Amino acid sequence: MKTYIKVVFFLIILVPSLGFGQAIKNGKLYLNEDGSHYVKLTLNTQIWMRAGEYNPGSTIFGSPKKGGVDIGIRRYRVQFMSQITDRVFVYSQFGENNFNNIADRKQGFFVHDAMADYAVIPKKLSLGGGLSAWSGLARFASPSVGTIMGIDAPLFQQSTNDVTDQFLRKLSVFAKGKLGKLDYRVAMAQPMAIQKSAGYNAAITTNSSFSGLPPKMQWNSYLQYQFKEQESNQTPYMTGTYLGTKKVFNVGAGIVYQAKAMNHIGDNLKDTVQTNMLQIAADVFYDAPLKEDGSAISIYANASHFDFGKNYFRNQSVMNPANGTGSGSSLNGSGFGYPAIGTGNVYYTQVGYKTKNNLIGKTSLMPYVSLQVSDLQKLQKPMTFYSAGVNWLLAGHTSKFTVAFENRPIFNNDATQMSRKTNLVLQYQVYLN
Repeated sequence: MKTYIKVVFFLIILVPSLGFGQAIKNGKLYLNEDGSHYVKLTLNTQIWMRAGEYNPGSTIFGSPKKGGVDIGIRRYRVQFMSQITDRVFVYSQFGENNFNNIADRKQGFFVHDAMADYAVIPKKLSLGGGLSAWSGLARFASPSVGTIMGIDAPLFQQSTNDVTDQFLRKLSVFAKGKLGKLDYRVAMAQPMAIQKSAGYNAAITTNSSFSGLPPKMQWNSYLQYQFKEQESNQTPYMTGTYLGTKKVFNVGAGIVYQAKAMNHIGDNLKDTVQTNMLQIAADVFYDAPLKEDGSAISIYANASHFDFGKNYFRNQSVMNPANGTGSGSSLNGSGFGYPAIGTGNVYYTQVGYKTKNNLIGKTSLMPYVSLQVSDLQKLQKPMTFYSAGVNWLLAGHTSKFTVAFENRPIFNNDATQMSRKTNLVLQYQVYLN
C-alpha cells in the first residue's frame, strides 16, 4: 500500500512535468539509469488528542478553564528533494504546525525549508544557502520529526523557535560535510526581525529580552564524531531512533552566538544595556540493536548552557489549548505551558527500549522515559519536566501510536514552585518516507 501511494503520487504530480520513462524505485523517481539523480517526496501527519489539567488562571477567549480534552494536528509536512546533478542538491518543505480549535483558520500552511547546496568536494564539503535548519547547538536542534522516539523532540534545543527564526529554520549560508568520522555543520544566519514574532512587546525592562535594533549575524555550528555506523547528512535533520536497523554512537558539541542580541535596563534604571547571546551544548547518542530478534535500545543525553542575559526565560506550550490568563495566573502562562528555556543550564536525557519484532502480531512496542531539568536564573529552584510513554509500532515509524504521560511544575509569579500538573497525550503518526 505504501509503495502504491507513492507511485500514484509521483504519476499524478511529477511524471507529467518530467516526461515518461523514468523509474520509480525505493520511493524515488529516478532521473537517470543508475538512480544517482532523482526526485523524492515524503508526507508526515501527526494527530494529537490530549487530556489534562491546565495552568492556574487559564482562559479560552476570556472564559476560565481548569482543564479539558483537545484534538489537533501537531504537524503536517510535505518534503520535496532532488539530487539534480552529481553535485547539486535541492530541498524544500512546507506544511502546518499546531493546528487546533482556537488556531487561525486557513492561514497556517507555510514554507519551512527552501534551500540548495553544491558539493565542492563530494561528501567532504558542500556549500549552500536559503531558509534551512542547518543550525548549531545540539542533535535535536534539527530533529527528523517523523522518527522521534517520544511524543516530541526536546524543543528547548530550538531556543529561538519562532522568535528570530521560522519554526527553527533560519535564513543562512552554510557549509557541511564529513571529514572521516567527523560530521560538521557551520552556518552564518541572519536573524528574523523580532518585531514580526508573535506577542512582540517593545518594552525594555530590567529583565533581558531580544533587542529591537537591526540584528547582527548569528553564528551556528554543530560537530559530532560518529564512532560506529555513519549517518546521512544530506539534509540537516537528525534521526530520533533507527528502531534497531543501525548501530550509531555519536558524541557531539555545538554553539550558537549572536553579538548584542539582547538588551535590558541597567542597574541605574536609565541606560539600556546590550548583551551577547551565547549557547553551548554537548551531547551523546547511542542507538543500536540488541539481538537478532529486532530488539533495540536508544539513549540520548544533553547538557546545554544558555546565556540570554539577565533573568531571561521563555515558556514552552506546544499547540496550547488555552489562549489567555486571568486571576490567579502563574509564571507558566496558560494551558500546558512551563518555563523550559532561559539563562542558565538545561539537562536532558531520554531512554527507550524496542521490543522484539512481531511481539503483538506483526507489531512491536517501544516504551521510553525522558527528563528535562532547567536550572534557570529566573527560577528559585530548577524546573523538572517528566515524560513517560510507549510507542505501538504498527509499521515502524510509518504507522505508529504513541501515548505519553507528562508532568510539569507550576511556578508562582515570584518564581517559586507551588504545585505540579499532569496531562496525557495520544498521537497517531503516518509517515510516508
